[in-house]
Amino acid sequence: MTDSGLNRRKFLVAAAASGFAAPALGQTAGLEARASSLARRNISSFRILQWRPYFANLRNGAILVDTTSRALHYWSEDESVYKLYPTSVPLSEDLTRRGRTKVVRKVEGPSWRPTPAMKRRNPEWPDYVPPGPDNPLGTHALYLSWKYYRIHGTHDTRKIGRRSSNGCIGLFNEHIADLFSMAKVGTQVLLI
Repeated sequence: MTDSGLNRRKFLVAAAASGFAAPALGQTAGLEARASSLARRNISSFRILQWRPYFANLRNGAILVDTTSRALHYWSEDESVYKLYPTSVPLSEDLTRRGRTKVVRKVEGPSWRPTPAMKRRNPEWPDYVPPGPDNPLGTHALYLSWKYYRIHGTHDTRKIGRRSSNGCIGLFNEHIADLFSMAKVGTQVLLI
């Protein structure tokens, strides 16, 4: 079967060769250069935030989780460290908890048990998963003062940047290891 007609690819190649697309390219080059000079960028393209609108102080450090932008911000107590990580967030509003809490426990190589609500929704899930590559909490977990809520890693990297959790905040394993090394028991946490 031969294609004797003009398809989209042939049209675009012909348009570019004839200069048809040149004005559009020329018009956007100036805007991109101007925007690039004004914007402060990072690898994830998230907004850098200041801690003061969210916390009265940085005693024990502070973690802000923005469930809308799916980002976690961390500030050290002495303000020398600011980190910004992409996260997974809860699947739905009814699974999302917002407000103030704190880190009450840190566990490297956590084990996992589904909550009673998870087990009702998913009776086929195991009752217990030991530490390791099949564990949904990844390599590290920061336990919060709210029962069943954690900031933890994940081995399933497809979840990051999405509504994919049953209530917890998930990070890439490399990022939770980094945060785990800086956060301490008592670090204040705010989910918005």
